[in-house]
Amino acid sequence: MADWSPETYLKFEDERTRPARDLINAVPLAYPAFVVDIGCGPGNSTELLVERFPRARHLGIDTSPAMLDKARARLPDVEFRLADAGSFKPDTPPDLMFANAVFQWLPGHMDVFVRLLDELEPGGVLAVQMPDNIAEPSHRLMTEVGASGRWAYKLKAAGRAPLPPIRHYYEAMKPHCRRLDIWHTIYNHPLADAAAVVEWVRSTGLKPFLDPLDESERADFLAAYTERIAAAYPSLAGGGVLLRFPRLFIVATR
Repeated sequence: MADWSPETYLKFEDERTRPARDLINAVPLAYPAFVVDIGCGPGNSTELLVERFPRARHLGIDTSPAMLDKARARLPDVEFRLADAGSFKPDTPPDLMFANAVFQWLPGHMDVFVRLLDELEPGGVLAVQMPDNIAEPSHRLMTEVGASGRWAYKLKAAGRAPLPPIRHYYEAMKPHCRRLDIWHTIYNHPLADAAAVVEWVRSTGLKPFLDPLDESERADFLAAYTERIAAAYPSLAGGGVLLRFPRLFIVATR
């Protein structure tokens, strides 16, 4: 895929950062010495970690050079590295590894969680948040439009797989940690209109559908998708629409 767009991602920074805040508030650590932000993006979640744990050494990793440039400009005193979440190995055992909305992109991420738990300091925490929204209209309609147009042959593998059942996480991770908390939170984000819903997903879930298309295909895809989104997200009585967004949270203490 083409590189991620920090500017598009940050158009909804407050809404995107709220789950990171909620995840940080659930971390049962007072003074971690070493904190890693896995999939740090443009640094919005890293900034929250620095504010919460100002005495710690902080490291942010991401696969996007554009995102890392934005993060370094935002937090010049924090170390950021180009690294892949699936193969990352810390140089010293962290007290906290934090991952906000990244592992949903990695097939087989449950095995990665088990490996990362074993990389932690004893008593360390792996804290993860992932969108669990494949069944929502915003994502279901991507797949439907992708399969219905002249671009279908290009988009056969564009859709993200749904997350595994919760019990699979519990059974895989519990033998490696002394405490494991797993829960869902459903956010309802008020947005201006259907076009705002499209703009929201354009820098995340919609990106694998748009990147393979040429300019003409992309315009037609977006028009068809926006039309279906407008029908799926009717206007509220006072104007605007609500974007329902389920997310899965995992906090595991080694």
